[in-house]
Amino acid sequence: MIFGRSERGKPPVEPVTLKILVAGGFGAGKTTLVGAVSEIRPLRTEELLTEAGRPVDDIRGVEGKNTTTVAMDFGRITLREDLVLYLFGTPGQDRFWFLWDELATGALGAVVLADTRRLEDSFAAVDYFERRSIPFLVGVNCFDGAARYPSESVRAALDLDPNVPLVLCDARNRESVKEVLIGVVQHAMAYAADRRAAVTT
Repeated sequence: MIFGRSERGKPPVEPVTLKILVAGGFGAGKTTLVGAVSEIRPLRTEELLTEAGRPVDDIRGVEGKNTTTVAMDFGRITLREDLVLYLFGTPGQDRFWFLWDELATGALGAVVLADTRRLEDSFAAVDYFERRSIPFLVGVNCFDGAARYPSESVRAALDLDPNVPLVLCDARNRESVKEVLIGVVQHAMAYAADRRAAVTT
């Protein structure tokens, strides 16, 4: 079915749109994750790393990376005729964090993509969503050749609350990313239900 059209004789359906952020440190795989599941060609705002940025761009552990997102990545998934999911990948470097507040407006939830080679780069994203009460899931991107750690060890290192989901994933793999997104939506729904229950009691 063509997006935005309905069956013959029926008026077009105005879809409900859901917004999920994909955040994390520089080189964690955010752009790759959005591209793995988007049904459209993802909008990317990547620029080449330059010598001028060397003093502020820490590429330890990701020396092969030569581009960086400077605004956002954007992708779309049509779940049903009446339900569309928008993915917004945030820039990972400190100097672009001023964009996060705008991107976070109206978000259902978020994925914090973590790289065990540079786990400390995830702290800022975890703190951001905790402070703003935006439900999030941590996806540990299992890079080839990177050390593997038990989920509980990663959870402890990130000092996550017990209710924050943590999953292992491969940002290149469509099915793996779909499981991550399903997890975010389920967590966000449970989070909203808990908040409603707290208000009514």
